[in-house]
Amino acid sequence: MVKVKSCGFLIFRNDGRSGDKVNRSFLLMEHANRWDLPKGHVDPGETNRECALRELEEETGIKAEDICIDKDFKFKSKYKVSYKKNPGIKKKKTLIIYLAELTSPVKIKPTEHQGYSWIPWTPPHKIQENTIDPLLEQVADHWGEA
Repeated sequence: MVKVKSCGFLIFRNDGRSGDKVNRSFLLMEHANRWDLPKGHVDPGETNRECALRELEEETGIKAEDICIDKDFKFKSKYKVSYKKNPGIKKKKTLIIYLAELTSPVKIKPTEHQGYSWIPWTPPHKIQENTIDPLLEQVADHWGEA
């Protein structure tokens, strides 16, 4: 079976405080019928993190200097996929997602998606059961909010 690897980021921003609580939201990219993260396939000679940073900038306009990466977090998932250009052919996909916080205001410029949205951080979330929901559960656990 052919293997593919995709890397990306889950980006959070601080939306201010309500009393003792920090309000956060996270960035999701909009496709025609689903939500996704800024991510893409690893190029030859590229590290996973280099891929994630390249895809983040290409798909959103967010640069490495605009974020603070959580060095203690990495989400990894493996599953089978088929792509429109090769229908019926299953590939084994590894997905790696890094976690980061936006440190300066950035105007999001979607290039490969219809749009985007900042989703309020109010776990548990039910957005997409195969990848996004488990990712968000792992973040909640990482932050001690599970």
